Amino acid sequence: MFSRKKKLKKKSKALTEDETIVKKANSQENPLGHLIAFQSFSRNGLDVKFKCCKVSQLDKATIDWSFDLLKRNMKQLYEDSAWGWNEKEKLLEMTEDSAWYLVVFTKDENPIAFSHFRFDMDYGFPVLYCYELQLEVECRKKGLGRFMLQILELMAFTANLKKVVLTVFVHNLNAIGFFKSLGYSVDETSPESTLEEQFDYEILSKCKKVKT
Repeated sequence: MFSRKKKLKKKSKALTEDETIVKKANSQENPLGHLIAFQSFSRNGLDVKFKCCKVSQLDKATIDWSFDLLKRNMKQLYEDSAWGWNEKEKLLEMTEDSAWYLVVFTKDENPIAFSHFRFDMDYGFPVLYCYELQLEVECRKKGLGRFMLQILELMAFTANLKKVVLTVFVHNLNAIGFFKSLGYSVDETSPESTLEEQFDYEILSKCKKVKT
């Protein structure tokens, strides 16, 4: 009995420590601030800069653009899934207080890509959950998406979060191939399809490497 109590106390303490990690990550003014080398990107015809902030610090024009880009890129994929497309719910999700954004701007201050992400607890682990990674057509296949994902990973792991997690539709083959080529694999929390129940999405993740 004593041993069980001790184990429960240890588990409770670990959970509290992990929640503290998430709280600290969310209290940052700018998670990108200390990553000086990752505040701009000049390759393959692109010359852009990054802004990282909470959704409350974005202007309406940028929020409207980000939702429009998401709609253009993802609406059909949602409609082809069991989830369906619900514009009102999606906009609400994108503008919740806990939402963080990494936005890419050109020299002319035009946004061309964004990621909506959150520092959160997921199945008992402190994680960075990537809700969206969306790029305009003209800036794809130039290394920008890869660079953005690298920024998310650095922000997660320097904040002592355990992993970066994301959800992807199984019929979005390009996205699955992209993430898996960068070291992402099916997470233990991802649902498994059976003869009785089929899922049209899977959860991918990339864990922080533990030094040995």
